[in-house]
Amino acid sequence: MMTVILSVLLASAPLTVTDDDQIVDKIVKEDFELLYADRLWINNAKLELQMNVLDEKMGEDPVNATLDENGQIIKEKPGKALDRQKFRELFLEYFYRGTPEKATLPERKVYPRVDSELLAEIREHKIGRYTTNFKENNKERSRNIELAAEAINNHVVFPGEEFSFNNVVGKRTEEKGYKRAPVIVKGELTEDIGGGICQVSSTLYNAVDLNNIQITERYSHSRSVPYVPPGRDATVSWYGPDFAFTNKHKQPILIRAAAEDGNLIIEILSSEPS
Repeated sequence: MMTVILSVLLASAPLTVTDDDQIVDKIVKEDFELLYADRLWINNAKLELQMNVLDEKMGEDPVNATLDENGQIIKEKPGKALDRQKFRELFLEYFYRGTPEKATLPERKVYPRVDSELLAEIREHKIGRYTTNFKENNKERSRNIELAAEAINNHVVFPGEEFSFNNVVGKRTEEKGYKRAPVIVKGELTEDIGGGICQVSSTLYNAVDLNNIQITERYSHSRSVPYVPPGRDATVSWYGPDFAFTNKHKQPILIRAAAEDGNLIIEILSSEPS
């Protein structure tokens, strides 16, 4: 539990934020003072920055409910964040009165977007599915496909929401485990970090090519690819083209993706049949 401890030996004693008795920050009153016509005001810009620092140190992101490889629900986990309104009230007491002497740092729960109840509903009907194959002996390319499939797996797209492949998968870097593998650039075959993930975006494109799914951004490769029919691919690049679509259904849709044994399988699930 994080606590706020105020020493009142001096008028300008700092407000010390601790976590399990370990100091994580010190707030000095004078840093927030603004003097106008002999009246003392709080520098709200600095206070907002201070709350951002505290929020970053104490905050925990919520975890959405997901389906495991057997289709069983893994329960969601709420996160936590700084209760800014309550902290502001606590800070005002400290700033103007020098009290309280000790107080618990106020927290609020942050709930995930996808809970077990919602997930149980939207896994009921399979409205789309597409499968492509890849060569497992190409270890680098296979690993890239696996990582990108993991990134989009269990992603929920709400009604009216746009899915962006680049935003969801994120930048493909060596730090994330992506490898150098063949890619097509301006019609030529070369190597780059993340080569192979266009198979994931192309497989997804074919899986979501459904009624009430509006494709908002898609580009074909400059030459044909072996894993989908001509004109059915969707090339992506972090600094270039993206693949995006908008869910026009009245219900959320769930993306399920798995890459194993040389097969990339992507399914689209919903609470209502297509």
